[in-house]
Amino acid sequence: MYHKPLAWLDGGLEDWLPVTHADLARRIRAVSHLQGHFTLRSGRVATEYFDKYRFEGDPVLLDEIAQRMAQLVPSDTEVLAGLEMGGIPVVTALGRHTGLPCAFVRKQAKPYGTCRLAEGAEVGGRRVLVVEDVVTSGGQIALSTADLRGLGAEVREALCVIDRQQGGAETLATENIRLVSLLSAGDLRAAAA
Repeated sequence: MYHKPLAWLDGGLEDWLPVTHADLARRIRAVSHLQGHFTLRSGRVATEYFDKYRFEGDPVLLDEIAQRMAQLVPSDTEVLAGLEMGGIPVVTALGRHTGLPCAFVRKQAKPYGTCRLAEGAEVGGRRVLVVEDVVTSGGQIALSTADLRGLGAEVREALCVIDRQQGGAETLATENIRLVSLLSAGDLRAAAA
């Protein structure tokens, strides 16, 4: 079980309280859950949205997320590969907790400078874990994994913070990618109860 700091009112020493799976789900939901009309990357329309930038922009919450995700990283992983743009802060925080090098994967190679698709750690010939923030259809993970495999990376899993449970795991399975998630949309809905 991981712990979170709680500053004393006098600004002195910190106390430590346990962070449970349900507590983490409640905190992410409180920070990130929006209601309205949202068109997702997949083209689907949703009435609720988990705004990833809100939990990614909270350094304390993101650190707690990364601590929990570190337990889910396969032991033979050599490189963590965060997908542009939401996977970048997650992979950076996760790298702090695992000590693994990170690659930052663009949607397409930049046409200047290094002209690379994957910046940072080398991925060719290495066991790579794809890291994403929120998965809906799994489309971007499938595309980026194909690109990484084209560079010689061995990719068998993808790890995300939230699986929206809208077919992403099934789509990725057809590409021989196992989706592992810290939380599901169901966990976040249960946290509202």
